[in-house]
Amino acid sequence: MKKILLTFVSVLVFNLMTNAQVVEQAQDSIVLAEVAAEKQAQELKEQKRIEKEINKAEKAQKKAEKAQKKAEQEVKKRENLMDDIKSKRKSIAKDEKKLVKLREKMELDKIKGKLSPNDVTKTNKKIEKLRTGLAKDMEKLRKLEHKQ
Repeated sequence: MKKILLTFVSVLVFNLMTNAQVVEQAQDSIVLAEVAAEKQAQELKEQKRIEKEINKAEKAQKKAEKAQKKAEQEVKKRENLMDDIKSKRKSIAKDEKKLVKLREKMELDKIKGKLSPNDVTKTNKKIEKLRTGLAKDMEKLRKLEHKQ
């Protein structure tokens, strides 16, 4: 009987000890779970902060690219304007030379007596057409120079 009682007491003590350890382990696992949850929440916050910084950097980069592109377009626009002005001046000079040449030819042919009244009319129409085109070109040049 003594042995049975001793066995019973030892089983009882053993159970109490294991239950006490289970409670400690349960509390430890709850604490560990809370620590893990806090750590995960902190990592999530850190990740969100990093994502925000990345987004800010991307926005700043896009803004810089947009400004650079706009500056390049402005430079290209100015170059095109300069080319247009140069081209218009060249065209005006060419038309003026043509006009002078046509007048000189008409005067020369008048002196030689080679022109019929019909030829004079045609030549005068050509001269008038050149003059109106020249006036339009001069106006366009004035506007282009004003844009500059």
